[in-house]
Amino acid sequence: MPQFDFTHVFWPQIAWLAVFFAILYFGIVGPTLPKLGKVIGEREGKVMGDIASAETAKAASDQLAADYEAGVATAQDEARGRLVKARADAAASLEARLKDTNAALDARAQSAEAALAAARANAMAEIESVAADAAATIVEKLTGTRPVDTAAASAVRSALA
Repeated sequence: MPQFDFTHVFWPQIAWLAVFFAILYFGIVGPTLPKLGKVIGEREGKVMGDIASAETAKAASDQLAADYEAGVATAQDEARGRLVKARADAAASLEARLKDTNAALDARAQSAEAALAAARANAMAEIESVAADAAATIVEKLTGTRPVDTAAASAVRSALA
């Protein structure tokens, strides 16, 4: 086999290998390498630009989230303030209504006590008058003479006291 005859064929094969390698390298790789470098550079620039825009977007979204949280906290504080104010207003209104109601109830109680005292006085006067009349009738039946009405009334008053 002539391929394995290293003495006659080896050096020409090495020469042809070097020629074809040089043709392939300078013919294909040489023009392709700058284009490949340009594509890699553009891709790296695009990736770096995308990373920068992503960082900018993240910073903007973080700022929006912080603003949102601050807005929520402010709204909660305002709501708490309104709730406290509403409770205080309701308590003040309730106190005022209770004060008015208590005043009305006290006035009604005083008028009822006055009416009760008047009714008690009338009842006592009626009781005294009935008791004096009954005592005078009893004394008349026992003694045969009717005592004076003022004497019977004073005797009943002293007995009832």
